[in-house]
Amino acid sequence: MKDRPLNLIIIDDDSAISKGLEGFLHSRFKQELAITLFNSGEAALKSVGNDTDIVILDYNLKHENGNEILKEIKRINASVEVIMLTSNEDVGIAIDAFRKGARDYVIKGNSKAWKRVADTVYAIIIYPVNILVKEFGVSKYLAIFVLVFLVLGIAVFFSLKINW
Repeated sequence: MKDRPLNLIIIDDDSAISKGLEGFLHSRFKQELAITLFNSGEAALKSVGNDTDIVILDYNLKHENGNEILKEIKRINASVEVIMLTSNEDVGIAIDAFRKGARDYVIKGNSKAWKRVADTVYAIIIYPVNILVKEFGVSKYLAIFVLVFLVLGIAVFFSLKINW
């Protein structure tokens, strides 16, 4: 079994937000996350790799488009989960982010924004497929197959038990 924290990258050009979010997530998840901060997408892309699990990405980076950074992150590692955290409320930009593979699109300034980010991170951590992939090193497709087989097996077992 792999016994390592999930690697989470925060990309935001506002260091106060990055550091505040880092503290908030650390207080919630303790040793579950290894958090790295970047103030530009260009710098973060140099560190994104196969061991990157989660990225929290601002859309409005100085001289950079967050959705283009998202596209590059997914090109480097298609399985990384990306949460867009931005003050941009443009629905078209949000739709584009989802099309490029974002897991969630959270608006900054909302009093519940960080809680929503934490809830999404929690869902990623406990997602059964991710547990099988991270802890046992199986492929994502094998993990999905095993979980579907397990659920169907349980359903058949109980349906046969009821009919006896």
